[in-house]
Amino acid sequence: MSENTDVPPPSAAPAGGGPQPEPIRFFGTTWVSHDNGYGLRRAGVAVGSLAAAAAGCLVLRFAYQGLAIADVGGFVNILVVAMFAICSAIAFRRTWEGYARRPDPTTEAQLRSLKAIGFVGSLLAYFFRSLTEAPGEKLLRGEYEQAVTQYERRRTSRTGNPAARKKAPGRRSR
Repeated sequence: MSENTDVPPPSAAPAGGGPQPEPIRFFGTTWVSHDNGYGLRRAGVAVGSLAAAAAGCLVLRFAYQGLAIADVGGFVNILVVAMFAICSAIAFRRTWEGYARRPDPTTEAQLRSLKAIGFVGSLLAYFFRSLTEAPGEKLLRGEYEQAVTQYERRRTSRTGNPAARKKAPGRRSR
């Protein structure tokens, strides 16, 4: 069963099979022409990511209260709060930068645990980006338009029937 059931609209792909747009999570390929409820999806994603960030903060508050009940000391409390704040800030920045350019896969793999700890920052970056566009839309639109331009350039440079070209002098036909 496929996670993404959105099919690109016929106008999204050039005639003759050219490049296909890359789907975005929760949006499919509706970002290409902003159709099929794109605006509602953006609003839903914004509300959902903000609600998930608020729920995450609530869970972190319960964890902090657990530390307070355990009476682990002021130093550990400060350390835990600082860790979550720093990890959230780094996760926010890395997620935000990932919408502008493709991240390095090895660096992303190394920072996976840090981004998991700072998940609130990633959710907030997703929320703020979804207020203006589908997260990652600008990057994918640039790549898609470049691929379409290159495809069209290749197609138009190969005009005419190659079999009908003049044969070079001195060559015999078989």
